[in-house]
Amino acid sequence: MTHTLVASATREHIIGFDRPFTVIGERINPTGRKKLAAEMQAGNFDTVIKDALAQMEAGAHILDVNAGVTAVNPNESEPPLMRQTIEIVQSVCDLPLCIDSSVSSALKMGLETAKGRPLVNSVTGEEEKLEAILPLVAKYNVAVVAISNDETGISEDPDVRFAVAKKIVERAADHGIKPHDIVVDPLVMPIGAMGTAGQQVFRLVRRLREELKVNTTCGASNISFGMPNRRALTGYFLAMAASHGMTSAIMNPLHDEDMHAIFGANVLNGTDAHCKFWNNKFRDMAPAPSTAALAPGEAAPSAEELAARRAAREARRRR
Repeated sequence: MTHTLVASATREHIIGFDRPFTVIGERINPTGRKKLAAEMQAGNFDTVIKDALAQMEAGAHILDVNAGVTAVNPNESEPPLMRQTIEIVQSVCDLPLCIDSSVSSALKMGLETAKGRPLVNSVTGEEEKLEAILPLVAKYNVAVVAISNDETGISEDPDVRFAVAKKIVERAADHGIKPHDIVVDPLVMPIGAMGTAGQQVFRLVRRLREELKVNTTCGASNISFGMPNRRALTGYFLAMAASHGMTSAIMNPLHDEDMHAIFGANVLNGTDAHCKFWNNKFRDMAPAPSTAALAPGEAAPSAEELAARRAAREARRRR
């Protein structure tokens, strides 16, 4: 059975075919977040700390850390900021980390700074990346995300993307890196631009699991880009991807729709033994009474009142 071990200084987590779906929290990433990028450049990590704690509380198993705040001289600016960001996150949170960068010097700095056994995100099939990153992965004995694109870009043909993944797995073996330490991202296309995007990913995940024996991941929200009601669509995608064998996703754990879809997939895939997690989380979460069920003149409880009741139930259950 394929098990990918990641760890912090005090906590271990296993990504695996027989394990509950792994949530890799995506929030510590300034890409597309101008305010966060400006804060990080100014040495203000308040939002980073807030996001780290919120994602841990929401149920993330691993935290992705990206420090790419600018495209200007990233080889000089990104490594020290990566070090600083990881140190800050590790000071407030004990979850394993996923070091996320396209800059090899920033990945190296992250590996020198992170405690335990982080996940490296990522290596592609480009020769330059293979030669720069695989030796780092082997030196630090860590796991790595392998993204299924190369010098030709991202192919729309799923067979080509599978071939790129296979190439990375074979090249990794030349460095002594085992398949269980490779987590393949088969690349999720937006369903609004490619109507077969979901089917392609499901087919790829099955092949990657059965033929290469590797764990898989993806940027979950890509599937719903440009679509209305994105949260619902992303949640459905996650549940279906898990049913086809995907074992992790880089996603926002603060979205209940996405997390609930994963919890349900764990139940139905048999990785939530005896439905224990589901029952513990949802047994006491009674829905608010409908207006029709209220006595004449009785007001419906406010959101604050419902939250207080839920907290009280949780406190009683923990006693």
